[in-house]
Amino acid sequence: MNTFSDSAATAFTLIFSYDPLLAGIVARSLAVSALACLFACSAGLLLGAWLGVAHFRGRGLVLALLNTALALPSVVVGLVVYLLLSRSGPLGFLGWLFSFKAMVLAQTILVLPVVTALVRQAIDDAESSHGEQFRSLGAGRFMRSLLLLWDERYALLTVLIAAFGRAISEVGAVMVVGGNIEGFTRVMTTSIALETSKGDLPLALALGMVLLGVVLILNMLIGLVRRWRQWLDQPLPDSRAEAVHVTPPVAPGHLP
Repeated sequence: MNTFSDSAATAFTLIFSYDPLLAGIVARSLAVSALACLFACSAGLLLGAWLGVAHFRGRGLVLALLNTALALPSVVVGLVVYLLLSRSGPLGFLGWLFSFKAMVLAQTILVLPVVTALVRQAIDDAESSHGEQFRSLGAGRFMRSLLLLWDERYALLTVLIAAFGRAISEVGAVMVVGGNIEGFTRVMTTSIALETSKGDLPLALALGMVLLGVVLILNMLIGLVRRWRQWLDQPLPDSRAEAVHVTPPVAPGHLP
């Protein structure tokens, strides 16, 4: 109990004193996850919107593979990216292995199926509810997908936040392709694993607190987005129903 309390006290000291080592790890983690979400969302929004409105032979198989990719183990993604970026791999000439770029690539591959599947489901539901209006106006598949993306923009904000949460909490892939090099590829999740094995519990606990804080902020943002959308979807009050009926004055000499 004393070990936990002492570690917790030291962890709070590291956080509130803005420890340079802790701040560098947190900043690197946020940068890797933010870039991965940017790349994954740029492709996933368009691909998911197109899958939501397109109907073609083999669509069921594509959706089955997409849903399977949602449960793709991160260590498997790390292994595949490692083989691609190794010197004997097809992308070895890039020299990205054990670098910041390799971690961004691995997290992008992990987040892309999540964004694509969630966007596809949202656009598919929107297409079923009011996609006929756009078709009656002559909008093709690509134009309908863009219009439905804009129409569902508030719901898709939740998808983007969830994607960032998936990326920031990932450990297996970045450990494999990044190498957990201090000052270069060490992020929050890999640092927690390393510092715990070394016995440096205060730093590991401080990183865990920051990671939990980031996840808590993301969940709060998701709740705020949902409340905001519910508020926007509320019908406006009918001013005519609320208007007070005023009886016009009766002119002198004219009885009702």
